[in-house]
Amino acid sequence: MAVLERQDCKKLWEDYEYDFDNPSDIIDIGHSHEKSDEWFDDIQKKQGISNVRLGIFLNDGTVIGDIALQDIDRTNRVCSVGMGISRIQFRCRGYGQQAVKLMLSYGFDYLGMERITASTLEINAAGKKSLEKCGFVLEGTEREAVYLNGRRQNRLNYAVLRSEYI
Repeated sequence: MAVLERQDCKKLWEDYEYDFDNPSDIIDIGHSHEKSDEWFDDIQKKQGISNVRLGIFLNDGTVIGDIALQDIDRTNRVCSVGMGISRIQFRCRGYGQQAVKLMLSYGFDYLGMERITASTLEINAAGKKSLEKCGFVLEGTEREAVYLNGRRQNRLNYAVLRSEYI
């Protein structure tokens, strides 16, 4: 993991592939390159304040995704983690799980968080499995919370506490 530069955000923007066979999020297409610049600017505005967002890179330096601790609440010592891998070929290969584990360590060990949350759609089998392998515990279901591909989908809410983190 490393800092995301403007060109990395553009690359992620250009490379993003929607997985119609295994949807994990709402289709969000049709954005211009300027929108990736806006995303980069938003990252910089929030970086270190309410978010910590980094890129996920292969050993050769190719950016393949991003990961963030978001909505950092230093008073209550809670935040959420979110992660995305741009190309289907790099999904389900352990990159995201490794990044989540590193961010959990950073959140608990350096930021002093006591609770880190995450959510995924119930139909995202790989996402559920990955979160559970990282120590997250299912806390609840938001029934029919998301409209995706013409159907209502449940959102699953997970959390891991510092005391449970290994």
